[in-house]
Amino acid sequence: MTQKERYAFVLNYFETHSPNAETELIYDNPYQLLVAVILSAQCTDKRVNMTTPAIFERYPDVYALSKATFDDLFPLIRSISYPNNKTKHLIGMANMVVEEFNGKIPATVAELVKLPGVGRKTANVITSVIHHQPNMAVDTHVFRVAARIGLTHNAKTPLQTELQLIKNIPKDKIHIAHHWLILHGRYICVARSPKCEECGLRPACKYYAKLVKAQ
Repeated sequence: MTQKERYAFVLNYFETHSPNAETELIYDNPYQLLVAVILSAQCTDKRVNMTTPAIFERYPDVYALSKATFDDLFPLIRSISYPNNKTKHLIGMANMVVEEFNGKIPATVAELVKLPGVGRKTANVITSVIHHQPNMAVDTHVFRVAARIGLTHNAKTPLQTELQLIKNIPKDKIHIAHHWLILHGRYICVARSPKCEECGLRPACKYYAKLVKAQ
């Protein structure tokens, strides 16, 4: 199977079986999604979704969050990983959005990465989910799944993985392909014991082909 055929098979499979894939983070607007994504770094979406309602009730918009103090916000995210840094990042992010972007969440990667707590991955999530821009956020799931299937070759960093994926996935599918790969990694192609017997991508998967040959 050629690389082009592999991509075609994988994309067709996901389009057929998960046509409406989307983020599992719960949000109502760009502000809420940005807060949730910042909190989600090295933390489960489930835990974030348990935490954000209290934050959004107390700080319903970026203006309210910009006025938060560390001591007021920290208790609301104490259960999240790295709560000290994330508390500082959220307050810093809100202040910058208010002061430099007139209270509106930026809509480009270049602007978003200027915000405290926002790296390239987070910026790619915001722009792809909210605006359907052709940006690919690469987390551990995307990195692992893309390599196992064979969508990427010798990609050593998230950026290398991102560049290979966006080169081979049609622009109009990149924003949803991000969700396809994350959810596949979260529930099927898990890190320690991938559920190959349940996976419909076996005909195109290099990892599975090696398993078969090894038997």
